[in-house]
Amino acid sequence: MDPKSVLDLIARGETLEIEFKGDSRGSLSDRDLVEAVVCLANRPGPERAWLFLGVEDDGRITGARPRHEGGRTDPARLMALISSRTSPALTVEVSVTAVGGRDILAIGVPPSRVPVSTADGRYLRRAVGGDGRPICVPLRFHEMQALQADRGLLDYSALVVPEADWDDLDPLEFERLRRSVRERRGRSDESLLELSDLDLAKALGAVDANARVHGVRLLGLLLFGREEALRRLVPAHEVAIQVLGGHTVEVNAFHRWPLLRMMDEIDAYFRVRNTERELLVGMVRVGVPAYPPAAFREGVANALIHRDYTRLGAVHVQWYTDRIEIHSPGGLPEGVRLDNLLVTSPRPRNPLLSDAFKRAGLVERTARGVDTIFYEQLRNGRAVPSYARTGAEGVVLVLPGGDPDMAFVRLIAELGLSGRAPDLDGLLLLDALRRQERLTAVEAAARIQKSEGEAGAVLARLVVAGLAGSSGGTWSLSAEAARGLSVPRPDTPRRPADPAASEQVVLQYVARHGRITRRVTAQLCGIAPAAAGRILDRLVRSGRLQRKGSGGGAWYEAEGRR
Repeated sequence: MDPKSVLDLIARGETLEIEFKGDSRGSLSDRDLVEAVVCLANRPGPERAWLFLGVEDDGRITGARPRHEGGRTDPARLMALISSRTSPALTVEVSVTAVGGRDILAIGVPPSRVPVSTADGRYLRRAVGGDGRPICVPLRFHEMQALQADRGLLDYSALVVPEADWDDLDPLEFERLRRSVRERRGRSDESLLELSDLDLAKALGAVDANARVHGVRLLGLLLFGREEALRRLVPAHEVAIQVLGGHTVEVNAFHRWPLLRMMDEIDAYFRVRNTERELLVGMVRVGVPAYPPAAFREGVANALIHRDYTRLGAVHVQWYTDRIEIHSPGGLPEGVRLDNLLVTSPRPRNPLLSDAFKRAGLVERTARGVDTIFYEQLRNGRAVPSYARTGAEGVVLVLPGGDPDMAFVRLIAELGLSGRAPDLDGLLLLDALRRQERLTAVEAAARIQKSEGEAGAVLARLVVAGLAGSSGGTWSLSAEAARGLSVPRPDTPRRPADPAASEQVVLQYVARHGRITRRVTAQLCGIAPAAAGRILDRLVRSGRLQRKGSGGGAWYEAEGRR
């Protein structure tokens, strides 16, 4: 590594991916070195980790002592040492870099998909200590299972629970699942309805059975287990329902019920407390709930399905005066981050449990429940859901409440009635435009978690729909949309628009509406009427449009249109 890269990493301080080891009091032993590497290999996350020898805990560079004869450190020999003393063998990157006259030994540790130990069987993992600083702690067996589940290598819900048997399952819960399938015809698996209890359990993978039951899986207990069996055999499973009004606690109920019964109970609390306002759009009544039921149910179902069942702690559903918070033990699965939550492929921590909920009709079968949560919040005039407080210990979903933006609800409802309802990306950008004056392509890409090109395409669709306008590389609400939403438009001077981009906007508008005028072109592109006329003239000369009429009443159509 070059000195600048080393200094940049050291400047971050110790994290879950960076560890310092000072040599000022003596060279680090081979055993301690290998343990430090193993600890970093078992950290959460897919990024490469770094161990720096010759750097003190406070970031001071004191230099690493030579580890081999001749007053030097041989990177190849150190790599071979680490590979031979880890199981499975780790291939690390080792470099010696001189910084300020002192050597720093940098060891790059790749992430491992399976738990790694020292050759003598010692497992360690990277964690955050009570003082907030990263430390190495023992990696226990159930934590190994959780680590593999996070990385998609193990389905914890499919493990057989040794002490469980068929009598630990409640026949009433089988009927509850059948009722869920019947009530959600069209989105559930109706083939389950005619099966016996045993065949239903086998179809879902809840038991290990042929002619008789050989074992009950964790899935079986979570779906059908009796309360006593769940308390005894699945101590990590618990759900708390709390209604908090300021400093008072109105409801504080903790349950260890099977999951379908738990969903029914939470839904009952929700329906009693969830209020609704009414909006008349034309002749259509539009209900605007305090919290969208579909978003809430998806959030609760996700918390129950994807929680880490190796970790003690309850799933909390907390209803505050201005928001609902849903807490689920265990961080996001590997590869899922806050900045790709909307676009990454589904990575369920408990695939068998996730599939059972889909077949019962309780969650989206497309596995895009997060999209539903965002879409329903925005469609009902609410603020964007937040996962900002999510960390390694748990996922936190916040559904903001408060007064809805009824003008925004009306706009989306009117677009829906005319068959022009925006998709989630369009809603996200419309929401951003109504909350800030202008939006760049970079900002739009960050909002929808996609590339600038994809964001530009979404913005172009909003322009064609008459909801947005562009000027000088930025986008804002169109004058019509701003009036409808009572949002003041930015009072900024017009800047020349990108001609090529403006031409594409015009052509898309014509393809959708059949014709365009100079006045509409000026509004769409956020430019003066004279500049709009020049764009239309270029399109006519290039043969892509033809002019009809004359003077102020002229319009433009696609070439060849009759």
